[in-house]
Amino acid sequence: MAKKLLIVESPAKAKTIEKYLGEDFSVKSSYGHIRDLEKGNDLGVDVEQNYRPKYVIPPDKYKTVKELKDAAGKSAEVWLATDEDREGEAISWHLCEVLGLDARHTKRIVFHEITKPAIQKAVQTPRTVNMNVVNAQQARRVLDRLVGWELSGLLWKKVKSQLSAGRVQSVAVKLIVEREREIQNFKITPFFRIVAQFFAKNAQGKVVTFKAESPTRFDDAAGAENFLKKCVGATFSVDNIEVKPTRRKPAPPFTTSTLQQEASRKLGFSVNRTMSVAQKLYEQGFITYMRTDSTNLSETALQAIADEVVKQFGQRYHQRRQYKTKNESAQEAHEAIRPTYVERQNISPNRDEQRLYELIWKRAMASQMADAELEKTTVDIGISTHPGASLVAEGEVLKFDGFLKVYLEGTDDEDEETAGILPPLAKGQQLDLDDMTATERFTRPPARYTEAGLVKKLEELGIGRPST
Repeated sequence: MAKKLLIVESPAKAKTIEKYLGEDFSVKSSYGHIRDLEKGNDLGVDVEQNYRPKYVIPPDKYKTVKELKDAAGKSAEVWLATDEDREGEAISWHLCEVLGLDARHTKRIVFHEITKPAIQKAVQTPRTVNMNVVNAQQARRVLDRLVGWELSGLLWKKVKSQLSAGRVQSVAVKLIVEREREIQNFKITPFFRIVAQFFAKNAQGKVVTFKAESPTRFDDAAGAENFLKKCVGATFSVDNIEVKPTRRKPAPPFTTSTLQQEASRKLGFSVNRTMSVAQKLYEQGFITYMRTDSTNLSETALQAIADEVVKQFGQRYHQRRQYKTKNESAQEAHEAIRPTYVERQNISPNRDEQRLYELIWKRAMASQMADAELEKTTVDIGISTHPGASLVAEGEVLKFDGFLKVYLEGTDDEDEETAGILPPLAKGQQLDLDDMTATERFTRPPARYTEAGLVKKLEELGIGRPST
């Protein structure tokens, strides 16, 4: 009896899925797109005929198309299992067109993760090609040609071959140019910052130093010097102590954009490297689909993560959270990027794959853990010879680590300082000064975008596919 033919996008995925489907199915790969718009001097779009796209099979896909046609001819039925995004839907439609299948009746399956239960469930609930999604992808491709294609030729001649001037690239260039103008127009101004170091005993009775700073910044050396002179021979005492309990919440699980940003900050990965490694992790069945703008987690995932958190850290560390995506265009039916089996921590001898997987694992775990509980302490230090002036010391005490046991989100702000731990202090307590200095600093222009920072900005502006 002829087998059913299931067509997927990548050969790596084909091997994994074939293991789960058994003898009823033969699984082949389309190796991505099998048709594209015409290239050359033509736009590949017939503007006179209601912007009709002109599709051709590229020469490097002739062999793949012939193999798929042969396989389809020998099969009892053809099923399509390309990726669940717009590109995947379009590939399924192109396969129908090239293989002579009726898109209205050809079975199409989608899944968020390559696991046996997910594949078997998808086979039990097939659908057909969603033409609304296909048309959205076609409209995007047509726009790519109409906005930027003619400019691309100029870029190839003047800048570098194979550069693209499409929707995202055009906006990215504009943002970079605007930031560069901000930097060029920025007026650097000097200021002086007063910092003092004091001695005090910590909880163990050991003498330690801690830092306090003047909340006033001085515009010139004379003002800063005058402040220091007034402090000569002064006694310093604690005027006020304010202790505020604070909580820190974990970040939601990864979307495509936040994974790219965090992999750049924490691992030093470029966007391309992140997506390439994530693709491999997905195809091997280690993580859910890596192109998503949703922070949603399935009930199965929430329960599995809860069990793992309790098992590793205890009940107090677990806090169930279901995140809602702020982006109005996000597809909540999709899931955030997460491990398929959260009990796995070591998955690959490949260093890049293991490091990115650990990042995804930690972020997913932390998203279902309790808040970190801290005490933020602000101490006002009076100066006997300088009424009205004061120095301020700030510190944090971690009361309960919560999700910080696993993960802390990175930041793009180089200047962000974390508060230190202060020794026990009492109101009225006199303090011994170690030293006090006035240091000249300079205001700094906004920093140039890092790759992660640019992705973040594009996402904030609602620019689709910022990873491009």
